[in-house]
Amino acid sequence: MIHRYIKWGVLIVLALGAPVLMPAIKTQLAMLMLMITFALTWDIMGGQMGYNSFGNIVFFGVGMYVTAVIQRDMFFTAEEYETMAGALGAIDGTDYLTGLVIGLAASIVVCVVLAAILGAGILKLRGHYFAICTLGLGIAAAEIAGGIDYIGAGSGLVTPTFPNEYLGDRGYFFYYYFLVLAVVAFLVLSWLYRGQFGLAINAIRDDEDKAEAMGIHTTRYKTMAWCISAFFLALAGGAMGNLVGFIDPSEVAFAGATYGVWMVLMAILGGKGTIWGPVIGAAVFHIMQELFWTYLFGWQRVALGALIIAIVVFFPEGIMGFVRARWPELLGHKVDHQTPESRIVP
Repeated sequence: MIHRYIKWGVLIVLALGAPVLMPAIKTQLAMLMLMITFALTWDIMGGQMGYNSFGNIVFFGVGMYVTAVIQRDMFFTAEEYETMAGALGAIDGTDYLTGLVIGLAASIVVCVVLAAILGAGILKLRGHYFAICTLGLGIAAAEIAGGIDYIGAGSGLVTPTFPNEYLGDRGYFFYYYFLVLAVVAFLVLSWLYRGQFGLAINAIRDDEDKAEAMGIHTTRYKTMAWCISAFFLALAGGAMGNLVGFIDPSEVAFAGATYGVWMVLMAILGGKGTIWGPVIGAAVFHIMQELFWTYLFGWQRVALGALIIAIVVFFPEGIMGFVRARWPELLGHKVDHQTPESRIVP
């Protein structure tokens, strides 16, 4: 027990001190925390429930736009905002935080309601039909956002300038924001998986027909799972727009070809259906990606494609599955060596 507390203490100290020890890469560290949130929220449906969704990016993008529009409209008209782009730094820390908090709260409401509405309709689909439908949602959302002038259309939307003179360095601010978000998501999901919710979605993953026959309201639990994902992705998207400073509908907000795919790959790499797998997968994937972009410039996309192939071919059960099969003792499993064929005892 003492060793466990020591491990948690070391992990907390490293997480809190990382941007101070490595200030040159604090923005990349903030992105790492975002990737962990991506992987954790995708694994709710893709790992724990067995529904491979490519539509989670919709809630990320909607949260980003809702937060930015509220921040803009609280202090400017749309016309003033466009003509005063160079003066946006005049927003003080109190106004910036007020707009950000209200925007994030509104994005949660919008995204959770949207998830409930969409879920009630398309979560009745199963297998590849559901996956294709959710893929279409992300593409459609990017096209719709690109045609709405109120949010910048295809030209994108500039978010309010971060007031460094009031709130300190932007990199530190958003690193600790995303760190708290990832930790809260991890703890909340750990608690949910240990209760009735976790049992229900695991039953859906194992055999949905039998789960329904046992009296589990499968559509209700599937919708709840999507709403939980939408909750955390709304908070992630709203902050990400402010970190980047510019929202492009297809390259940032509804970036299905990057963020939408990466959240799937990270969970698979670490080991989907586990609580630590998405965290480990996100860390490994993000570090490898940063190394590719730093040392393989010009070939980084080729290297990333090769990494994706390697993940699918060599780690079908993820890193956690690989470790469980070869060194089960590391994960707390007991191995019975007395039988002809050693077996893992939970």
